[in-house]
Amino acid sequence: MRKKRSTSYNQKSEVTTLLAFAFVLGVLVFVHELGHFLAAKRVGIRVLKFQLGFNPTIVSVTRGDTEYGIGALPLGGYVKMAGENPDDARTGQPDEFLSKTKWQRFQVLIMGPTMNILLAFVLTAIVLFQGVEKGAYEDQPPVVGVVTAGSPAARADIESGDRIVSVSDHAVNTWEQFFFAIGSRPNREVTLVLLRNGQALSRKMTPLPLAGPSRLEIGDIGVLPNVHPHVRSVSPGEAAERAGMKADDVVLAVDGQPITFGGQLREAIAKHPEQQITLTLLRNGATLTIQATPAKRGTQGLLGIIIGDDTVSIKPGIAQALGMSARQNVEFGRQIFQILWGLVTRETSPKQLMGPVAIAQLSGESAQLGWIALFNLMAMISLNLGILNLLPIPVLDGGHIFIMGLEGLVRRDFTVRVKEKMLLAGLVVLMTLMVTVIYNDLTRISWIERLMPWR
Repeated sequence: MRKKRSTSYNQKSEVTTLLAFAFVLGVLVFVHELGHFLAAKRVGIRVLKFQLGFNPTIVSVTRGDTEYGIGALPLGGYVKMAGENPDDARTGQPDEFLSKTKWQRFQVLIMGPTMNILLAFVLTAIVLFQGVEKGAYEDQPPVVGVVTAGSPAARADIESGDRIVSVSDHAVNTWEQFFFAIGSRPNREVTLVLLRNGQALSRKMTPLPLAGPSRLEIGDIGVLPNVHPHVRSVSPGEAAERAGMKADDVVLAVDGQPITFGGQLREAIAKHPEQQITLTLLRNGATLTIQATPAKRGTQGLLGIIIGDDTVSIKPGIAQALGMSARQNVEFGRQIFQILWGLVTRETSPKQLMGPVAIAQLSGESAQLGWIALFNLMAMISLNLGILNLLPIPVLDGGHIFIMGLEGLVRRDFTVRVKEKMLLAGLVVLMTLMVTVIYNDLTRISWIERLMPWR
């Protein structure tokens, strides 16, 4: 009976993942192609076909000059315009793509990525409007609170109280920026600039990949902010009350090991069922030490406390949510460009990239959490899609814009043969990128990774 229920649950989860992935991809592709379609119509270009998904077409309807269709392969979509390609048969009619001015063609090309960026802005605003709760430390300057023993930071002589100024020449003004800068550089040497007692110091170290399940290889040097979890409430009659713990106690350490986040405290308690542990607490400004013995619940230890981290909650109005969305997307956009440049300079690990398999898994997990989580994921993917399409790589929208820009500089159009060579080079780059992300996706599936003896 249990096996049947487990199988049924797995099947339901797989269906949810497939439906969520189809929804996410369908919306993002529709919005992107809609941008091209509307811009083409606005400048008077005849659109022959507007399709979601790739051929073969399974459903289509014709309205005016345009055929609207749905393809069998839901991994993209396209807008086909009259006279779009140099090798298409041209009649010289004014409603053909190549009959339009470079400025008009630029508007058509730029609107696809622009619509994806606008979608990210709108979805992020919707998510933020529901309310935001995050760690109180995230927007604070990265002043080191704890250095993990044996970590790269400890070996590089990083000390508590050091203010981290920059990572590999990238200024970090908040803990959020610091964790991103380090997280995107696993197994890559970085240089940290610190302020210690007013003196600038430089330290080199190599972030190590974080242990535990993750779809991304995230770097860590072993420094944490000076924050600690607190006790929200104590259950009557449980181990914590018998040991003398009280609500609002701040937990500084367990068995001498510093505790920064609530998850660390839960893990430390869970690992010691019916074993005495020593807790260092901060109560009313005074430090005290107590012993407690977690009760055994199943295979884990429990003290009978509700644990909380210091967080800030924001419930913005519509105007504030729009402003926060703009700032957040600008920051995320900056981080995307930073990762892309890091890939070129080899500062960023290619394992930071995710492909369709990982996106499908994330879509399913987000859908199970609810619409807000799914919208948040869609906003991030849409922003990535919009920015990536602006890259000057032939085949992408940005590549076509780049070629038009070069033609404008030399004051003549390139021949079909030259353009074909450019597009082929762009295709090679994209195929290399696709192979990389699919390989990354496969290595994140445990049973497939076990079949890779080189890993």
